[in-house]
Amino acid sequence: MQQVIRPRPQARPDPAPSRLNYRVQRWMLTPGIRLGLRTLVPFALCFALGSLFMADQGRRDALTVFLSDLRVSIQERPEFMVGLMAIDGAGRNLSEDIREAVALDFPVSSFDLDLQQIRERIVGLDPVKAASVRIRPGGILQVDVVERQPSVIWRSRAGLSMLDASGTHVDQLPARTTRPELPLIAGQGADRAVGEALALFAAAQPLAGRLRGLVRIGERRWDVVLDRGQRILLPPDRPVRALERVLALNEVRDLLERDVTVVDMRLRARPTVRMTEHAVEDWWKIRRINGYGQ
Repeated sequence: MQQVIRPRPQARPDPAPSRLNYRVQRWMLTPGIRLGLRTLVPFALCFALGSLFMADQGRRDALTVFLSDLRVSIQERPEFMVGLMAIDGAGRNLSEDIREAVALDFPVSSFDLDLQQIRERIVGLDPVKAASVRIRPGGILQVDVVERQPSVIWRSRAGLSMLDASGTHVDQLPARTTRPELPLIAGQGADRAVGEALALFAAAQPLAGRLRGLVRIGERRWDVVLDRGQRILLPPDRPVRALERVLALNEVRDLLERDVTVVDMRLRARPTVRMTEHAVEDWWKIRRINGYGQ
């Protein structure tokens, strides 16, 4: 009988990883290592390649020219070009002043326009109270202006100026007759008390036909100037109330219709009246006739 020789069973491979492989897998599971491999290593490679590329001066110049041409080609596209300026809310003269102040050479790219700087230039003009600047579709630079409205004419050493209700300069005036509907003020510091002057003009409406204007005295009080050389001297405090007292006297006794040159209201407790020379002479004659002058 032949003896049957059976082969020895082969040893099964160990499924467990090797020690080195195990350590590498654990190392790759570390958050810092994973972040470095995903982010830092690609960044370092890109930075190294970019530095190597930009090390050559010719490449740097070529890249600069390319980027510049690309920027210009984008900015000068038709949809980004501004061809004209539209101004609303301003008169003809002010519109011309705005165009001179802005001084744009159209067409111009919208990327080259500093809207804030343009607005500041426009608001810097005296007649402009407020302004807004924007770019409308169709390549139009839209300027909306709120123009100052003159309230009074100020006569000073520099000439005639129109001021608004806040005392801000609006424009120069060549002659008083150019704007006869505006009331007249004069004197140093009158521009800083326009609000008070307007209140006095409103109170003096019964004398509108005779009123010539207001004069600022000593930068602290007003004189009301009437025709026939008459003046009403007002106090520095509560001048409107003092003027109303004079108007009440005039309504009852026709004070301003008499031979009076000055009505002095500076002392509230003792108003005084100055008569004309002719009236004074007549008064003295009457006193002598009645025996008071002897």
